[in-house]
Amino acid sequence: MVRESSPPPATQPLTEAPLVASLAGIPPGKPALAAAIQTPAANAVNTSSAIAQSVSNFVQPEPVVAPQTTSGTYRDGIVIWETPEDAKVPFLLKFNVNTQIRYLNTLDTTGSFTDHLGVTHEVHDRNDITVNRAMFILGGYIFDKRALYSFTVWTSAGAASIVVAGNIGWRFNKAFTFTGGYNGVPGSRSLVATFPFFTATDRSMADNFFRPGFTQGVWLNGELVKGLNYMAFLGNGLNTLSITANKIDSNLLTSESVWWEPLGPYGEPGKSRNMYDDYFSSRKVRIRLGGAFTRSRENRFSDLDQSSPENTSIYNSDGVQAFATGAFAPGVTLQDATYKLLAFDGGIKWNGLAVNGQYFMRWLGDFVADGPLPLGSTFDHGGELSAGYYVKPKRLMPYVRTSWVRGQFGNSYEYGGGIKWNYLQTERLWFSAEVFHVSKAPYSGAFTPYTAGMTGWVPMLQTVLAF
Repeated sequence: MVRESSPPPATQPLTEAPLVASLAGIPPGKPALAAAIQTPAANAVNTSSAIAQSVSNFVQPEPVVAPQTTSGTYRDGIVIWETPEDAKVPFLLKFNVNTQIRYLNTLDTTGSFTDHLGVTHEVHDRNDITVNRAMFILGGYIFDKRALYSFTVWTSAGAASIVVAGNIGWRFNKAFTFTGGYNGVPGSRSLVATFPFFTATDRSMADNFFRPGFTQGVWLNGELVKGLNYMAFLGNGLNTLSITANKIDSNLLTSESVWWEPLGPYGEPGKSRNMYDDYFSSRKVRIRLGGAFTRSRENRFSDLDQSSPENTSIYNSDGVQAFATGAFAPGVTLQDATYKLLAFDGGIKWNGLAVNGQYFMRWLGDFVADGPLPLGSTFDHGGELSAGYYVKPKRLMPYVRTSWVRGQFGNSYEYGGGIKWNYLQTERLWFSAEVFHVSKAPYSGAFTPYTAGMTGWVPMLQTVLAF
């Protein structure tokens, strides 16, 4: 089962957000190829900025042009071709890339852990260099500037996985854009147009434990009134990218996210619009307040005689997959469960300082199993907090972070810090180094530094290019 932070050896979902919304509203100009012939030197210099996601940055309530624009061939991505304003058939084709290369070392962590039933499990050690994520996106509009499209190829060499996806959308106006295709379920802030612009090297332990994943569905998003944004999503499940249609059950997931920016946009226009850091060091205070609710009736997607489920999107707080045989009682397998997640987030930016946090509450219930269970539901809660400050504007930012889980079967926490270096004058390219301590991680993910049950110190090095 693919979960963009799923347990090894699971594969990961494509991008980290909607793929087309941010491509609307771009004023047309001369064809990009012609412009490239006229200004080749300038164009070569200007290919180091960014996209709108997924992947996380694919859901822009109000698509806009990035401020780095300095030529006709780069506007928040490389403009391959764009028709003139008076063209009979309007057409725009843009190219964007996200690449993440990481060194991870977990050799200091413990070799095993014991779950709440007393069963001992191995903790997998890692010491590797991986192309953690690499993706390219082709997108724009066709026939009408309101008719949006995108095509994404997502890969991870570390997990030997590839996902190919497409989206089709229609932008009615600033308040309403309707899209169908692949997307992140907007149950956490990190799944709504933020990837890869987190403060730390990746999503936190708590975020990965609580959040949903990626699936196919339809969604509506936009800015209802100034500063009030939303996204409403209807999809197949918490994470179904690697599940064939004949295995997916008939229950649909619903997820809604709303966030308010009362003092103006939380970030600059473009792909990094929702980034956590204050790279641009604005003298104006900016605030973000948000919330999300997700509900999904989940099935294990595997026969009961298979101890390892294909649905790996839900973990118990002791680090055992909820649908694995023996997760709740010896020899008993959970077949169906209802997942509910309520999340609240907030953030503030000022003059290079950024502080962001999120709190989660998760309920699992309405259990159906092949034997008696000792309880009918579980409740887990926790949060995350990060703070970073650009001591050298647009260049160097030290940061600290923490997250924690308080659960039905165990408690976990982590704390750490690092430094982010933007070695060119752009927020779309950086190097980061981080070290953190984790205690009893409740989650495993091939695309994250976490393995269930791990306790110890973990160093990481990473570079990211997102244009």
